[in-house]
Amino acid sequence: MKKIGYVCLAIATCAVVSLTSCNQTTPTANNSPAAPSANSTIQTTETSSQTSHNTHSKQININNAILSELDKLEAKLGIPALSNKIQANKPYANPEELVTKKIITQEQFNQIKDMVTVQEIVLTGEAKDIDYMTKLGLMKGHLYVAKELLDQNQPKQAEPHIGHPVEEIYVDVEEQLNERKVKEFKTTLGNFQDLVKSNPKDVKVKTDYTASIKAVETAIAALPGEQRSQPKFVLQVINGLLDTANSEYGAAVAGGKISAIIEYQDSRGFVIYANELYKDISEQMAKDHPEAHKLIVANMLELTKNWPTAIAPAKPVKTTDEISKLVKAIEQESQKVVGKS
Repeated sequence: MKKIGYVCLAIATCAVVSLTSCNQTTPTANNSPAAPSANSTIQTTETSSQTSHNTHSKQININNAILSELDKLEAKLGIPALSNKIQANKPYANPEELVTKKIITQEQFNQIKDMVTVQEIVLTGEAKDIDYMTKLGLMKGHLYVAKELLDQNQPKQAEPHIGHPVEEIYVDVEEQLNERKVKEFKTTLGNFQDLVKSNPKDVKVKTDYTASIKAVETAIAALPGEQRSQPKFVLQVINGLLDTANSEYGAAVAGGKISAIIEYQDSRGFVIYANELYKDISEQMAKDHPEAHKLIVANMLELTKNWPTAIAPAKPVKTTDEISKLVKAIEQESQKVVGKS
């Protein structure tokens, strides 16, 4: 998530709400069908036939998709900085303008045409809550990896991860924050960013980091505590984070090398927070769903080996296909829990 503006995680959440129906993006694989939660409503501006299609497949709105969603297209086509280019040339009247605006070729468009749309999807109910917590989880992931980099005296590498929550994600979640009567904390995030830019050795950096994390956690706490402790709900948020980490890692690796350091670090932060969330429900999972729990833990452990440190290794530990398989395996086990009534 490198760049300029998150807009909406809603499309990503549509696929998260029904986990088995979501295939992880790899450089060679399309996304698979996804369906909304029974407790959720999806409203679109599409025709009835289009609506039917899009409630069962994961499409990326190129007019307002978050950058991690656009990274799925970048990873699939293997075009460096494609996400930036798509962002810079919006709005689009139709997906075919990716070709007419000379962003990609017709042949390349044919590979992703089923993945893209310009239609808006509005989430309500549980899907909206999952979207909300996932966005805030992305904030925490960014801040976690920023703290690691600051601790390793790498403020220049930390700066983008401090900037992303305030510059990109906050605008995405601001409407929901207002609806949930959460106190404004963009200023808190901005102060942290400004201080690291101007004086990263200031002792107040640690205080500002703590204040930023606390502000995000307060926003998360606007959701009912009972909901946040339910494995069915938390697993869907976890899989949203892992789905994003998967697409970020796919955009980070090219030619067998980690060519986009920020995306590598993004994905690390999101996996760290996904692991943290799972620990909160692990005891209940072990009690109620022992087999799924055992497999999720094993796959999560294997997944985390890919990010040994916040500083990217010279050579990737795992391939993008290996990461996608691990994420998919976690989603499949999660669905055994989410899919039960």
